[in-house]
Amino acid sequence: MLAHLLSLPALALAASLGVAAGLGGYTFVFAKGSSYASDAPAACANCHVMQSRYDSWRSGPHHAAAVCNDCHTPASPAAKYLVKALNGWHHSKAFTSGDYPDVILMRESSRAVVEGQCRHCHADVVASMEAGGAVSCVRCHDSVGHLR
Repeated sequence: MLAHLLSLPALALAASLGVAAGLGGYTFVFAKGSSYASDAPAACANCHVMQSRYDSWRSGPHHAAAVCNDCHTPASPAAKYLVKALNGWHHSKAFTSGDYPDVILMRESSRAVVEGQCRHCHADVVASMEAGGAVSCVRCHDSVGHLR
């Protein structure tokens, strides 16, 4: 009787969605996916390739004043979680496929976020420096958040 209610394509679709949800859920739990919603810097080191960046932040000058999200995500909550979701997608795609360089580099959009956050936290300093023209914080201070 149930076979008459479900067509073969509908059953195949349901099975495929079930398998995808199961694998996705398992991967999310295994990769500690929920930790990325927090502001805990240790969450950024869940992936072994980020451990050196985490260690350098812990030794760097911003360790006492800022966590990863203070510099790498926008200040507004909506933009912050959008950027976290986009970065999470890019990171999980790269690390799952193994398609990432030995030295992790920021995409241009991530560099713009960091530049914006430098200007957000240090607005008074940036304003006094820009009297002679626009400056780039991350061009001159590329190792402030992380020691090289």
